Amino acid sequence: MLLQKKVNAISAITVLLHMSSSQALSSELAKTPLMGWSSWNAFGTNFNSSSIERTVQLFHDLGLTQAGYEYVNLDDGWSAYSRTVDGYLQANETTFPNGIGALAHYIHANGLKLGLYGDSGVYTCEFHPGSSGYEKRDAQTLAEWGVDYWKYDNCGGFAAMVDSPQIRFGDMKDALLLSGRDIAYEVCEWGYQFPWHWGGDIGHSYRIGGDITDKFINETGCACKTAYCLDTGYAGCSVTTMMRKMREISQYQTPGHWAYMDMLQIGNGNMTLYQQQTHFAFWAALKSPLIIGTNLETLPSASAAILTNADIIAINQDPLGLAVHYMQGASIENSLQVWVGEIEGGYIVLVFNEKSYPQHASISFNQLGFDIQGNVNVKELWSGHNWGRINSISTTVESYQTLVFKLGH
Repeated sequence: MLLQKKVNAISAITVLLHMSSSQALSSELAKTPLMGWSSWNAFGTNFNSSSIERTVQLFHDLGLTQAGYEYVNLDDGWSAYSRTVDGYLQANETTFPNGIGALAHYIHANGLKLGLYGDSGVYTCEFHPGSSGYEKRDAQTLAEWGVDYWKYDNCGGFAAMVDSPQIRFGDMKDALLLSGRDIAYEVCEWGYQFPWHWGGDIGHSYRIGGDITDKFINETGCACKTAYCLDTGYAGCSVTTMMRKMREISQYQTPGHWAYMDMLQIGNGNMTLYQQQTHFAFWAALKSPLIIGTNLETLPSASAAILTNADIIAINQDPLGLAVHYMQGASIENSLQVWVGEIEGGYIVLVFNEKSYPQHASISFNQLGFDIQGNVNVKELWSGHNWGRINSISTTVESYQTLVFKLGH
C-alpha cells in the first residue's frame, strides 16, 4: 500500500512538472471559439477528395463562410492504415490520390482552413495509425502539408493507459509548438479526469464529455449525465445532457482555451425547429466551439438559417468571451431554465422550456445578479422583435423553445 502511494505521488509530480515546464499555445488562433465543420457525423470514414471539395463549395453557397465558419475538418478515415516505410503519416491514396498537401492548397485557395484528425495512442478509433511515439514527426508533417487544425482523440491512449492524458496530450502540444506553424489544437479527451481543470493549459479547445447523439432528450446509453462522475468518457448523451453538464463547468471557459460540447447535431435526427434553435443558442452562449456535424448537401434551409443566424453567432464570438451561467434562483427545476451572461455592451438571458407543452415565464431583471437599474433595451434574437425599454420579461415559451434576450444599456 505504501509503495503504491509513492508511485501515485511520483506520477502526480511528473504530470505537474510536465505541465508547468511546457510553453503555452498561442491564443491568437482562438480568441473567440473556433467555427467550422467536421466530416464525422456526415460521412463516418466514407469520404474522399470530391466530397470534401463539394463541402467547400457548400460553405460559400449556404452562407457559412460569410457567417464566420472557416475550418473544414477531416475526421478519422483520411489516412492510410499504415505509415510510410520511413514512418510518416500518409493519406489514403484511393480517397485522396493527390495527397493532403494538394487538398490544403485547394481549401486555402477558397479562403478556408484545413483540419485533420489523429489519436494519442498507437491507433485511432478506426485503427488508423495514432501518434504515440511519433508526436514531433507527425506535427512536422502537418505543418509541411499546411494543416490548420488538429483534433487529437483518446481511443488508443485511453485503452493503453500507458501515460496520463495530461502527458499524452501535452506531448503533442509541445510537438505542435515546435512545428513552426500555428495549428489549432483540439484535445478530444472525452472529459476523462475533468479537463476543464487542466485542458486549457494544453489545447485551444477540450471536449467536456463523450460523443453527443442526435437526440434532443431521452438518450440511451448515457452513463454520465453530470460533469463530475466516474464515467466521463462514455458516449451516447443527448443535447440537453450536454447542456446539463455545463451547469457545473461554464465558469471555466477561458478565451483561447474553450470547453467544447462536441459537434453540432443541427440538421441531424428528428429535432424540431425549436429544439435546433435551443441547441444552437446554448452552444453559442456557453462559448463552445461551433463545429457543424451534418451533411451540408442535405441540410434543410431552416437548419441552415439557424446555423447562420448572425445575432446568435455574435454571442458566441463576443470579445469578452464570458459564458452564460445557470441561474438556479430564477429557474424551476425540470421545467424552466434561466441562464444569464455578460456580453460587450450588455447582457444575454436564455429562457428554456424543458417541457413538451407551452409554459409561461416571468422574470424580473433584478433576479439576474447584475447591477441593472431601471428599464433597459430588450431584443429577442430568434424573432428579431424589439421589446422596448422594460425591467422584466413575461411571455409564453413554446415546447422545448429557448428565447434569447439581449439586454442593452
